[in-house]
Amino acid sequence: METSEILKKVRKIEIKTRGLSHQIFSGHYHSAFKGRGMAFSEVREYQFGDEIRSIDWNVTARFNHPYVKIFEEERELTVMLLIDVSGSNEFGTRKQFKEDQMTEIAAVLAFSAIHNNDKVGVIFFSDKVEKFIPPKKGTSHILRIIRELVDFKPESQKTDLSEALRFLTNAIKKRCTAFIISDFIDAPFEKALQIASGKHDIVALRIFDTRETELPPVGIMEVYEKETNERMWIDASENRVRRNYKEWWDNHAKNVEGIFTRCGVDSASIRTDQDYVKPLLQLFSRRELRY
Repeated sequence: METSEILKKVRKIEIKTRGLSHQIFSGHYHSAFKGRGMAFSEVREYQFGDEIRSIDWNVTARFNHPYVKIFEEERELTVMLLIDVSGSNEFGTRKQFKEDQMTEIAAVLAFSAIHNNDKVGVIFFSDKVEKFIPPKKGTSHILRIIRELVDFKPESQKTDLSEALRFLTNAIKKRCTAFIISDFIDAPFEKALQIASGKHDIVALRIFDTRETELPPVGIMEVYEKETNERMWIDASENRVRRNYKEWWDNHAKNVEGIFTRCGVDSASIRTDQDYVKPLLQLFSRRELRY
């Protein structure tokens, strides 16, 4: 992709996602993702209705008048975006490819984070960590992330989420909020996710295309698995073939959701032809209610 095309696409994504994060997501994001606790801010004179437990007895004794301690939420978070850049995400049959959906969602989350003065970092992963962008603040940093999302070319087409989770656990020492944006078509990753979720607040965003859920009855068709570079012919006109594939997909989706539940990971599933605003807001609302 030419530099001018990249900049044009970055600008388009920036305009759309910055507006969404400012108008829709910022308040929900703030409520759904908490800071590390309450930090002391100042003392002020006691006012009617203040909690007696908040009185600062040392200052009160010094000035012979009641004063209370004021605490504010220690808001600053570190947000990590774990972006799946494997070959299976170069797929889409309706509105856009999975990788394009992932880029927009990552950009919305990044802008929501900087509106709340949080740091944002990124881990691009395939079956290895392809690139690590350490967490920082600022709009220029977010625009760099979006540019990488638009133009990043992975070395590998395969997937190993466990490797990315191990890297997250080792590289980010303090507790962070980590969004995994992936199709989760991967080998077993439950153990690594369980370890990572014990240290960090993990949120899984599963992106899929509606055509992945079932085969169309179109007769003989060639199927290509990009991650393994394998091709095969199947007869999609046969009910048995379509039924077996549908059962595999349903079992896979159920298994992934079960892993999220057992690991205590919040999640949302989003189709490529679906507006991602609604499922993200529903996810945020569930977290708000819990807090």
